[in-house]
Amino acid sequence: MSEDAVLQVRHLKKSFSIDGDKVDVLDDINLDIKKGEFVSLVGFSGCGKSTLLRIFCGLEKKNDGQLLLDGKDITGPGLERGMIFQESRLFPWMKVEDNIKYGLTKEERKKLGRDGVANKVWEYIRLVQLEGFEKAKPSQLSGGMQQRVSIARSLIANPEVLFLDEPFGALDAITRMGMQDEILRIWKENKTTMLLVTHDIDEAVYLSDRIVVLSPKPGKVKKIIEVKLSRPRKRTSIDFSEVRRKVYQQFFDESNMDIEYMI
Repeated sequence: MSEDAVLQVRHLKKSFSIDGDKVDVLDDINLDIKKGEFVSLVGFSGCGKSTLLRIFCGLEKKNDGQLLLDGKDITGPGLERGMIFQESRLFPWMKVEDNIKYGLTKEERKKLGRDGVANKVWEYIRLVQLEGFEKAKPSQLSGGMQQRVSIARSLIANPEVLFLDEPFGALDAITRMGMQDEILRIWKENKTTMLLVTHDIDEAVYLSDRIVVLSPKPGKVKKIIEVKLSRPRKRTSIDFSEVRRKVYQQFFDESNMDIEYMI
């Protein structure tokens, strides 16, 4: 096991019973994620990406294997792990500030006091650049703004690792690119370890230090690709296209790949 890994996975397996039949979803997953690293999981639909994320969060039980955070077994949900879903999942009757405050435990609110809680909520409103919208309801926000609230609500608990399950999948292309820049800014500022599930190869290349490609049914780690590109990254650069090509090669026969399309 890597000594500097915050999240360690060894020989993890997961299966479901569907109509009495056993269906293997994940098989012999081995992975180390370093502190402060940004890692993306990619693969065909049904390869178990989201299931793996839910196991990391303690929302699903593994069938076999070892899963460690800072050397300790993960056995269920915990505040040291945050999760952001494709839908913002905000409380529609709550204002932005109250949705964010919900990320704090009752013990933390009691410890901070009313003024301390207000100051901390405001700190995260500024972090996601929603000043002036703290009194707004979710219905008064755009999709991208709603996801910013969701990000702030997850980060206010100060998780060691933040899991993102296609958080920008429902956004239009321009808003999505803007949110990618936002999550990078927040990642750099907070230094939170992040693990992203995405179907968007360009998104994975743009954001990640490493890209983990899962093979389908059952999901296995097929390839781990290091993204050795300086930041900020240019989506139209030759180096960017070369990394994208390496990822696509894990999905398609290179002879069938349209070079002009990929560049």
